[in-house]
Amino acid sequence: MAAVIHQPKIAFDGARAFVRAAGTPAYDALATQMLSRLGTDWYGELANTRQRLLTASVESSDNDRFTADTETSKWRVRLEDLLRRRPDLATAVRELTEAVSAR
Repeated sequence: MAAVIHQPKIAFDGARAFVRAAGTPAYDALATQMLSRLGTDWYGELANTRQRLLTASVESSDNDRFTADTETSKWRVRLEDLLRRRPDLATAVRELTEAVSAR
């Protein structure tokens, strides 16, 4: 029997993991893997997320949580759109998520 792929859950888990990693030393490894698995657009989006998180942390500690929540929401939508268009990438997104979560 084939495994059921629940795209919204994969997108949500990925979004949380990617945003969490974007502001940590795990960023470099994720960025490299994201570039090779999903391409330059996704690599660039991760870099943009990292920059927004770092800027928010410098500007105000109150803004950190809001920025992280906003970025997570953006990533969830991006990943859901990706998985609707390219369901074959669900495994790649799940593996990236697991790699980040294992760190």
